[in-house]
Amino acid sequence: MTTPTSPATTDPADLAGVFDRYARELLRYCTRRVGEQVAEDVVAETFLVAYEQRHRYDAARGEVLPWLYGIATNLLRRHRRTEIRALRALAHADGGSPVDGPAQRATERVDAARAVARLSAVLAKLPRRQRDVLMLYAVAELEYAEIAAALQIPLGSVQSALHRARAKVRAALAEGDAR
Repeated sequence: MTTPTSPATTDPADLAGVFDRYARELLRYCTRRVGEQVAEDVVAETFLVAYEQRHRYDAARGEVLPWLYGIATNLLRRHRRTEIRALRALAHADGGSPVDGPAQRATERVDAARAVARLSAVLAKLPRRQRDVLMLYAVAELEYAEIAAALQIPLGSVQSALHRARAKVRAALAEGDAR
């Protein structure tokens, strides 16, 4: 009997084992990108595609997880409009009314909401590759090599896309702080 963490679950043909091991991580990543309802559909579709394309998985390239992130990221591209709308909605959010409590806490929440709004606006404007690389790095917490495998791009492209995305985010946040 195999456990969810045994090496046998890295075989894409073991759909139940792969699902048990990786579904939660993929759902967290997808939810942050497109919201809970769409994310559940994307994750389900990711495992369906993975099972249908299991013959394309190359065990020599490493773990199944980066391969699954690649499939999920490709499926998320179909939902790009939803993601962009969600990011823009966050960008336009004003943080709502302050909660009851000390004035400092309310000020911090408003400042945090504004920072989220600025960050969301920047993310919505990033080119697709930069946004995908940044999200896989920051949300999915993948290493550079795993991102390269997931997106099927060279390691150098991951590094440069992440560098550019970080620079744009830093610049936008610094610009917002200067206001």
